[in-house]
Amino acid sequence: MTMFKMPVFSWASLCANILIIASFPILTVTITLLTLDRYLGTHFFTNDMGGNMMMYINLIWAWGHPEVYILVLPVFGVFSEIAATFSRKRLFGYTSLVWATVCITVLSFIVWLHHFFTMGAGANVNAFFGITTMIIAIPTGVKIFNWLFTMYQGRIVFNSAMMWTIGFIVTFSVGGMTGVLLAVPGADFVLHNSLFLIAHFHNVIIGGVVFGCFAGLTYWWPKAFGFTLNETWGKRAFWFWIIGFFVAFMPLYVLGFMGMTRRLSQQIDPQFHPMLVIAACGAALIACGILCQLIQFYVSIRDRDQNRDLTGDPWGGRTLEWATSSPPPFYNFAIVPQVHERDAFWEMKEKGEAYKQPAHYEEIHMPKNSGAGIVIAAFATVFGFAMIWHIWWMAIASFIGIVATWIIKSFDEDVDYYVPVAEVEKLEKQHFDEINKAGLKNGN
Repeated sequence: MTMFKMPVFSWASLCANILIIASFPILTVTITLLTLDRYLGTHFFTNDMGGNMMMYINLIWAWGHPEVYILVLPVFGVFSEIAATFSRKRLFGYTSLVWATVCITVLSFIVWLHHFFTMGAGANVNAFFGITTMIIAIPTGVKIFNWLFTMYQGRIVFNSAMMWTIGFIVTFSVGGMTGVLLAVPGADFVLHNSLFLIAHFHNVIIGGVVFGCFAGLTYWWPKAFGFTLNETWGKRAFWFWIIGFFVAFMPLYVLGFMGMTRRLSQQIDPQFHPMLVIAACGAALIACGILCQLIQFYVSIRDRDQNRDLTGDPWGGRTLEWATSSPPPFYNFAIVPQVHERDAFWEMKEKGEAYKQPAHYEEIHMPKNSGAGIVIAAFATVFGFAMIWHIWWMAIASFIGIVATWIIKSFDEDVDYYVPVAEVEKLEKQHFDEINKAGLKNGN
């Protein structure tokens, strides 16, 4: 497999992880400096002794805006996989989608100041960050058109995963357009800290990230658990969510234009009341959508035997994960697949090579599981609690626990093992027996 044969979801995850590696050190340093201010009396972020409070805000958002794309880039990959699978055709503009993802990754580091145009940095600074914020909308718009053209003239299957994808395209487009409006510093001076801003970021985070999580959950649920989710309740949940979302958040745009600011402890103007009531009705519809999802999980688990995924490929998937059983074996692939096309599994099915059982297997080298990460996380949680509340004995004890666990794990050399050939053959035989029962032997 070459880089430009990777699924778009893999590209999106790669770029998101590059963002994590590049941006989280900023957060680490910022929190360290804040800790020094709190506990040792330094003045990095104070108003006296040479400190600067706005430096803290700059550093937090220099991490915080890449964090937004850390959230949304993977779900862009999710939507790309779903759009191609349920349109029954290749993803339109694969190369442009990849480069758009890379562009977003780079540009996400030079837009953070749009979160506080009103801090007084000056016209030139605001103009620069306003322009970069508008520019980053271009690769995002490229993705929207790629998904639309993927669906164009496709044989679209309107299951709940695809419906979440279409709902995302509509909702995220609205959020993106309002974001470009907020990128204009002059407009932002009027709308900053208003409910218009609240509506905007809910438009992109709920319409993008949350809808993407729901779509991905529906799409990959059978791969993870071996049975599909109930479609009837899934579609009911979608309609409650999408209608409730627009009923809840469109009034907030209006309230923002009317001058209502966020974080009010009480209603201050009677003219805001009608829109707030409408928004509350939308929130109630969203609550109904959440209830439908809970019922969906209950019904799906109850009826899991009737909805069992026997083939490992319930949707007619295009990428390699659908070549394994559902759920997949702990080693994933018994034989490392050779990838010659972008839609590798789809091409295998077209050529009649997808369900051919290998003549022989080999031992599989696997890492051993370790609980060290969970133990360190538990100690770190206690350490953070103790530091906040100045419980020094607890802070010292938990810190020693973190270091001790790290040292013990470092000297543990028993970190891998080999899966015997007999075990691999047994698991693979079970998978191919199910495929044969479904009539998919050596076919599509």
